Amino acid sequence: MIKVQFAARPERWESYQAPLKAAFSQAGLQVDLRQDHPAAEVDYVIYAPNSDLQDFTSYTACKAVLSLWAGVEKITGNTTLTQPLCRMVDPGLTAGMVEWVTGHVLRYHLDLDRSLNTQDRWDPVVPPLAQERPVTLLGLGALGTACATTLAQLGFPVTGWSRSAKSIAGITCEHGDEGFQNALQQAQILILLLPETAATENTLNAETLAMLPKGARIINPGRGPLIDDAALLAALDSGQIAHATLDVFRQEPLPMDHPFWPHPRITVTPHIAAETRPLTAAQMIAKNIHRGESSRPFLNQVNRQLGY
Repeated sequence: MIKVQFAARPERWESYQAPLKAAFSQAGLQVDLRQDHPAAEVDYVIYAPNSDLQDFTSYTACKAVLSLWAGVEKITGNTTLTQPLCRMVDPGLTAGMVEWVTGHVLRYHLDLDRSLNTQDRWDPVVPPLAQERPVTLLGLGALGTACATTLAQLGFPVTGWSRSAKSIAGITCEHGDEGFQNALQQAQILILLLPETAATENTLNAETLAMLPKGARIINPGRGPLIDDAALLAALDSGQIAHATLDVFRQEPLPMDHPFWPHPRITVTPHIAAETRPLTAAQMIAKNIHRGESSRPFLNQVNRQLGY
């Protein structure tokens, strides 16, 4: 019997218990799923970084910690976690991100905000076709690649940037410092889907914001610290950046006195771009446990040196 501990907020247990048991059964796994196994007997931990479990020292038999979150920046620095750590990449989370990003790209592309604010007058302004609207994504992991591919299928010229070289059909792939500048210079709409690491903090700052075409628009469903808040506000006030839609922030919930709330060129959404869905997440967890029990490499295992 495989002993699996569910370590997340108590309210999550109710929504995950049935999907997990169903996924384990479908995968042919004999699992004893609980919230309170003795630590030394646990084979796998299903984990949310905001749970009460923060010390993994006693989990001496644990084969892997399987995170329910795509982001792992809140756990990679935990020195007691020496087991393999896998982040969540599941079809439901990916689909949610693709839909959210595509919706806001089309909102910008079609200038829907302007259209909705001209209901009292006849003011026809015809948007360009998608093929005339270059879009850049910073970050070509699973989520970035899925978003880039969908936007390219809609006709947008899509450039993607990643730390290391990649090749994706239909996408102009850049990497490295020179490629980063090229990617920014193309972007009428810029999407940030980088992980949060020491190397990515303030990716958008005064210098890099100035590399974007004047009037560019920014969409950030990635991580709050990717953007220097003060530099973004200055770029918006100067007109260098026309608008920013932000779903993630350095502090969440975003404090009500934060200058992002009243700014006329900022749209705030409450970290809703991509949420882990219990049904599809459970299937991914079962798949990874099956791989572990079959002595195969885990999917989406975190590289501790890179931080993602």
